[in-house]
Amino acid sequence: KSTILNLISGLLKPTTGEILIHGEPITGPGCDRGMIFQQYSSFPHLTVRDNILFGLRMNQKKLHLTADQRTERVEKLIQEVGLAGHERKYPHQLSGGQRQRVAIARTLALEPRILLMDEPFSALDEPTRLEMQALLVKLWYRVQPTVFCVTHSIMEAVYLGQRVWILTHAPGQIAYDIRDCIPPSQDVSPLVAQERDDFLNASRIVTEAFR
Repeated sequence: KSTILNLISGLLKPTTGEILIHGEPITGPGCDRGMIFQQYSSFPHLTVRDNILFGLRMNQKKLHLTADQRTERVEKLIQEVGLAGHERKYPHQLSGGQRQRVAIARTLALEPRILLMDEPFSALDEPTRLEMQALLVKLWYRVQPTVFCVTHSIMEAVYLGQRVWILTHAPGQIAYDIRDCIPPSQDVSPLVAQERDDFLNASRIVTEAFR
């Protein structure tokens, strides 16, 4: 599953065949694709604000954003992901949940067309994980990227996804493609969603397919 994400991101090259985005082959990493890793991946020597600003600075010619526009976008994201008041802190001063908020904000700052997430919440405690899930859904509805999220949690897959793929053992192939039963999750917290009949029904279907 991680290999699929790395191929889409351009970090790996396929040994056979090719991967296309809107008909164009992937030749390497690009700012149209963003990756959020399982491990905390912020630059340790940069503050929260500078971590989120980093990609915008690196791609400023391609994005055609002025310094004021870059700053405005960063400040908006800091508010949206709940990091207001922590802008000048360094990663070692943050909790695990806050570090993942930085990673989400840093990736979304570029407004990528494709967002790749490799078990981004697996290292978090359950309350923080649920909070991050709700945050991701909220930001997804605003930015509207295509999201590929690897998870081993059925509940998380049903809550975050509009479509659930279940892969076989190596060599990985798509064994099930489940979509019609997945309920929408906009403006619904994970705890509330998990008590709804449509959510429970979708979870049962995914669980049976997984078995």
